[in-house]
Amino acid sequence: MRRSRICIIGLEDYGLLQGESTTRYVGGETVQHVLLARAWRDLGVDLSIIVYDHGQPRVSEIDGIRLIAAYPPDAGVPALRFVHPRITGMLAAMREADADIYYQSLASVYTGVTAWFCRRYGKHFVFRIASDAYCIPGKQLIRFWRDRKIYEYGLKRADLIVAQTQYQQRLLRTHYGLESQIANLVVEPPRRRTERVERDIDVLWVSNFRPVKRPELVVELARRLPDLRFCVVGGGPERDQQQMLRAAAELSNLHYAGPVAYDAVGEYFDRAKLFVNTSSLEGFPNTFVQAWIRGLPVVTFFDPDGLVAKRGLGVAVSSFEQMVDEVAALTRDADRRTAIGNVAAAFATENFSMRAVAGHYLNLFATQFAEASPVQPQMV
Repeated sequence: MRRSRICIIGLEDYGLLQGESTTRYVGGETVQHVLLARAWRDLGVDLSIIVYDHGQPRVSEIDGIRLIAAYPPDAGVPALRFVHPRITGMLAAMREADADIYYQSLASVYTGVTAWFCRRYGKHFVFRIASDAYCIPGKQLIRFWRDRKIYEYGLKRADLIVAQTQYQQRLLRTHYGLESQIANLVVEPPRRRTERVERDIDVLWVSNFRPVKRPELVVELARRLPDLRFCVVGGGPERDQQQMLRAAAELSNLHYAGPVAYDAVGEYFDRAKLFVNTSSLEGFPNTFVQAWIRGLPVVTFFDPDGLVAKRGLGVAVSSFEQMVDEVAALTRDADRRTAIGNVAAAFATENFSMRAVAGHYLNLFATQFAEASPVQPQMV
């Protein structure tokens, strides 16, 4: 009996997989794909990932993970490339993968394409909800009406939907009448013992510069708390980066590190005393578990399923004034930070380790797909 085969649709994953040290934005889903792929590989899964064609061989292998190039990211004639080479290239790559299960996790046209392929060829389609917005019609960050409808076609035809939180489950049920299962994020353990690192950053902020992330609030936080050392890590549009550079030049207690490669961002978490999140909307931030695994309390407006408050993993605030007060109080109280940090580190280790989460997915797949009748190819 051959090993189970899983294929991840991860067009942006090639750079991180090959160890490329880049300061280009690396999305949270790219990180999740790579960590899950490595964990599944270690559990004996035959693993492939569909990536962009950057000039590498069409089929290659890195650390026991097969990579299949779909198409170059900028290839094709505008208005025509939607079909070729994008959809044609994706379908060809999926046929090459010949997997049992196809896993996709970004709301896009490829949600629909993957669903169609799986129904046509008798495969299983697993879609993971990466953001609360994926569960609300019209809120997805999808530009064209056509593409939103293709996404919804795929969402409704997934064999298994994996949510990050109970809140996402409720949103899916309310807006689409769909059920889902919960699986946690995976987190990479710190690469060095954090107790040996000097904590010379009082407050850390890590994200990409998008309106929903509200980076302007961390600047105002630094302005209101001039005795604390703030560090901002992130990239985005040049205009936004220049604006952050100007703020850092104006405020002596604010350091802007700029875009930082994923492999290096852990060093900033290692050096921090406290992590802040200023987003108005999230799914379940990778940065939370990166902070918790290192024993950092989180101060945040966004609290997935109320975990921060219920589990004592930091402080969930409801106003900017409350955030100012809580950040000031926590940075002054080392004993309280340590107590919260110990709880957070234990929670992250127990619930977000790579092997445990990857195993939970495999159990979900076995339960979900064993109960179903054998999948037969069908026209859709």
